[in-house]
Amino acid sequence: MIKIFGAKGNIQNIDGFLEKVVSFAKGKDIIIQAFNADLIYGKNHLISAVKHAKRAFENKTNTTNSLEMEILLYSSGERQLKLAIPKMGVKKGKGNIAFVFVNKESSEREANELLKKLNLERDDKVLEGDINTLKKFGINKEEISTVSEDKFGELVLEKVAMVDILK
Repeated sequence: MIKIFGAKGNIQNIDGFLEKVVSFAKGKDIIIQAFNADLIYGKNHLISAVKHAKRAFENKTNTTNSLEMEILLYSSGERQLKLAIPKMGVKKGKGNIAFVFVNKESSEREANELLKKLNLERDDKVLEGDINTLKKFGINKEEISTVSEDKFGELVLEKVAMVDILK
């Protein structure tokens, strides 16, 4: 199962934030990845990244040692973690965060529990992408002009899928 949700908040210490996420994940037996939601173009973006990452592990073509990092890699559309982490990782300060829970029947209660632990406010609207999301993601004007607005999300999905080809 894949559960995706968004939040807003202020992260003062990235390492402390990530430690809390890892601790929570281990305690609940959930795989959790957090992202800078400003580069997420809808839930399908993260669903696709999870599916590609799982497939990479099944086919033994994974680049990283953990499903969490493989998901981050695919979500970024990059083939190297040194590019994926700065692009998709959570940022210090006020911002939008996207979360994905994988491999367990995750409940709203668990999502809310994590947000409370992290002192974040639930806001799934941060997952909605727009043309600025595409530009931040690295999709240029020429690429954007090739599709209608209702197909913008497919440009991101194409970048996610390209990671397999670039590996």
